[in-house]
Amino acid sequence: MKQDNYGQLILTEQDLCDYYLSNPKHEFKYALVDTTINFQEDLNLERIPNLITYISSDLSIEDFDTINQNNYKIPIDYEKFDVVEFILNQCSSNAELQRAGEELLLFQDRNLIGVLKYLKYLVDTMRNNSIVWGVGRGSSVASFVLFLLGVHKINSLYYDIPINEFIK
Repeated sequence: MKQDNYGQLILTEQDLCDYYLSNPKHEFKYALVDTTINFQEDLNLERIPNLITYISSDLSIEDFDTINQNNYKIPIDYEKFDVVEFILNQCSSNAELQRAGEELLLFQDRNLIGVLKYLKYLVDTMRNNSIVWGVGRGSSVASFVLFLLGVHKINSLYYDIPINEFIK
């Protein structure tokens, strides 16, 4: 396995075969490979539809980062998911709606709605796989929206924690 200048892991055909043989239930999603994989049919590996042939680039790290900032590589259902509607539907009072709306505008102004979709996917994946995570940590507990998504267990509205502790 190699790593390029951008921190991407690039698999060889051998890496992919070794990993698949030791983890046959793993679903490969967006795996970068350094050659065109032609062995899928030979090995009957229909489960690997998302292989991407690695193409080296001479972009600067800053340009690469800018291009990929909104590429969260999440399932299409989560890409299409209306996270704003979901969050607002979690609110049970006008105060909660107002706080969630205020925060969502801040996320939108910073072009971070995609991050909320990714966090919804992450929380759902952890729940579906019985993975335990902490009750809350750092300034993220100031976000009522993250509380509604299940990222943490601290209701910032209840504890009167201002959002500016999180989004500055």
